[in-house]
Amino acid sequence: MAAKPSNWVLNVVYIPQQCYHSSVPADVLAHIRGAVQKTGKLDGRTSLVSIRTITEPSHPAFGQCGLFAAKKIPPRTHIIDYSGEVHADERQSDYDLSLYRSQDGNVNIGIDACKMGNEARFINDYRGIRSKPNAVFQERRADSGELRMSVWTSSLPLKKNEEILVSYGKGWWQARAAEGAVPIESQ
Repeated sequence: MAAKPSNWVLNVVYIPQQCYHSSVPADVLAHIRGAVQKTGKLDGRTSLVSIRTITEPSHPAFGQCGLFAAKKIPPRTHIIDYSGEVHADERQSDYDLSLYRSQDGNVNIGIDACKMGNEARFINDYRGIRSKPNAVFQERRADSGELRMSVWTSSLPLKKNEEILVSYGKGWWQARAAEGAVPIESQ
């Protein structure tokens, strides 16, 4: 088992790479895994980030955790891949990101970091903190060939100790508004 990063939450299993739920169809699993090559390295860990408790009272996630740049990160740089349980079943999780949709729309694959994941699960939405995000989610193929949802810096560099912030998207916020709650991040 991988060593947990500092400030990791107790009720979540730390995994530096994706794991797969049995709900993912075999043909889709093969597509996501791609032409997997042995690279000799784990591409799930990074020294670019640190998890911290939000201590600013005006922050929408005050008292919860956020993800911060551990050092200066140049523009358009891969920061970390979002790891969790890759699944094809229906979920109601604030930590569930879309990874893949079949062309016919019959198969939707997500990555859920609610119960297991890596540091990327602590990335907050920019709303109420900045005027725009300083990072983006982007699909990519890892060196191993596996399809991943990655976090990249935007067109500007991140300063050391700057909080990494993305846009959760209108769909995420609309779903929360329909539920009558609009959390930013929960542990």
